[in-house]
Order: sequence, then C-alpha cells, then structure tokens
Amino acid sequence: MKKFLASNKIYISQSKMPKAERGVFARVDIKKGEIIERCPVIEVPKYDTSNLRESILVTYFFYFGRSKERLVVALGFGSIYDHSYKPNAMYRIKPEERLIDFIALKYIKKDDEITINYNHGSPKDKSPLWFDVSTPSE
Repeated sequence: MKKFLASNKIYISQSKMPKAERGVFARVDIKKGEIIERCPVIEVPKYDTSNLRESILVTYFFYFGRSKERLVVALGFGSIYDHSYKPNAMYRIKPEERLIDFIALKYIKKDDEITINYNHGSPKDKSPLWFDVSTPSE
C-alpha cells in the first residue's frame, strides 16, 4: 500500500447549507482540478448490510459497483461534505486502491464551503435524492 498524508487543505465547521449541521471548508485556496482530500474507505460486506436501513449511518455511505451494489464508508472528512446541485467539487471512487478522491471542479477560495453532488459524484446529475434539497441558493 502506498503512503499518503491527510489533507491540510480543509477543516470542518458549521455548514452554511440550510438544514445541514457540519460542512467541509477550504483552509487554503484550492485550484480547479486539485485533489482536495484522499480518503481511505472501509467496504461494508454484503452480509453486514441487513440492518443498515434502520441506521443513521446509511446516509453517510458511498455506493459503487456496476449497479451501485457495494457500500463504503469514507474515512477522513469524506462523509461530511454537504450536497449541492451546483457543487464546487466532485468525488471519484477508486475501489482497487480503497480510496475516494475529492477533486475541485473550480477554484475554491479559502473559507468557502466545499460541496459535492451526492448523485454518484456526477456534478451534472440532478436526480432527486432521499432527502429534500430544494433551497433558494440552488
């Protein structure tokens, strides 16, 4: 396994998104295309998912695989990024490396909140989510 360092580009604070609690913010200016954070993941075995629908943890999983049949939990700040249909970042799951990369879609200024589209990392996917995201800012 390759060595990699935790990100020194981000911090967690009170989110500016309606109905959100915490969010991830830029500690420094981040350039378009730059990796913001590389998060190791823990894959949840299929036999261990039976009671997850009843758990709050289900809202923090990332799904992947051809039919989105596999679940992972992102470590680091990976599960704290808030959703936006106008995100300034995206994520890319790298199952072979057991990582999720969070990448800037545009220039992000210091202290701006970093958001992603929860629809499988696609910044253009406007499909409805499992919770209400209709806000005036989006």
